[in-house]
Amino acid sequence: MNISPGNRKYVHIELFHKIVTKPKKHTWLFLSKFRRHAFGWRSQRAIMRVKEAVKEIKATARKDPLLGAEGAILLMERLSPALEQVDSSSGAIGNTVNRAIEALMPIIANAPADDQVRGKWLERLWKAIEEDDIPYIEILSEHWGSLCHSPQLASHWADTLMEPVRITWSQERSGGSGYFKGVSACLSALFKAGRFEEILELLDLAPFMFWNDRKWGVKALAAMEKKAEALRYAENSRDNYSSPIAIAQACEELLLASGMAEEAYSRYAIEANQKNTYLATFRAIAKKYPNKTEKEILFDLVASTPGEEGKWFAAAKSVQLYQEAVELVWNSPCDPKTLTRAARDLKDKEPLFAAEVGSAALRWIIAGYGYEIAASDVLDAYSFTLEAAENAACREEVLHRIRSMVGNDLSRGGFVGKILGSEPDIAIVQG
Repeated sequence: MNISPGNRKYVHIELFHKIVTKPKKHTWLFLSKFRRHAFGWRSQRAIMRVKEAVKEIKATARKDPLLGAEGAILLMERLSPALEQVDSSSGAIGNTVNRAIEALMPIIANAPADDQVRGKWLERLWKAIEEDDIPYIEILSEHWGSLCHSPQLASHWADTLMEPVRITWSQERSGGSGYFKGVSACLSALFKAGRFEEILELLDLAPFMFWNDRKWGVKALAAMEKKAEALRYAENSRDNYSSPIAIAQACEELLLASGMAEEAYSRYAIEANQKNTYLATFRAIAKKYPNKTEKEILFDLVASTPGEEGKWFAAAKSVQLYQEAVELVWNSPCDPKTLTRAARDLKDKEPLFAAEVGSAALRWIIAGYGYEIAASDVLDAYSFTLEAAENAACREEVLHRIRSMVGNDLSRGGFVGKILGSEPDIAIVQG
């Protein structure tokens, strides 16, 4: 075939484009470990292998983004078959897989692939979703719009998925048991394609108000600059099945994006920022609302948990609100071991504070609080408290308080009194 000189550069460009968008051949270490039923029922080895695979893919993607995306897709295809028999009752393996998906989706979404390559990727991923029976990779659908990368490809997928969604919802409305795995993928693709009105029209057909679906309506209204409507839409999504925390997070985000930080704080901050620990909740809110003082946030959190004020002790201590922390643990129960650690750590730097919280630790042990309290826990609380009191020049005062608490020991079998009774500084009159 003869090619004119003027066209040669275009041919070269096209060939170069095909070369850079075709993944290189590569030997993935994780592939041999993700065979069908590779892990049996034990989850620990499976969790370790998933983490290793993610690490390998991310390292490769830093050097070759296209190859990294191919690796991520290969893992998605093999996850469910390999994990099919793993015991998932604890939720540990499911959480690990979800974190893996969240980590790898940007690698696929941002890879420099043309629509032809990306289209093949999406077909493979969709096949993996359809065959995901447990399911393990269902949250993949939430990222479908990003995976499409371009509005044009997203629009194509939205058109492909929309009719099955309509049919399924129609069956459910009429009392049938229809189910389609592509609902989230369809809504995500519509959003990426900028077809916001169609998202709302489609959601009007939904037989149930599942937040996982309706959140796309909130996103669509916000993208259309209808934030007040988006807020109402989110609030109207509350029911007995939807996560109130997820809805509060969406509402908070809308208000913060609108510059309404004060309203976001007063209405949603506490509900939207619930974490695994009280300290983590406090820190999340403090980070998000720098206009609020730490003391103000602490008091609002304390007020939100009547009867459990002492559980905010670690939050108060973390920002050196020592007086407030002491008041919390003398007025409400707190884990004695947490208080003892505070006394140990601060007996030299903040001795008066340490003496107070160490005394509180003994008080709550005597009152029967704490998990698996041993004799060593009592002796630790006592010794750290006395060291702190010595440093704060209030030893006799603290000893008098401890003697009084021990003298009125109502713990099972006089547990604390028996342990401290042999201490020289504790004069306990037996009988």
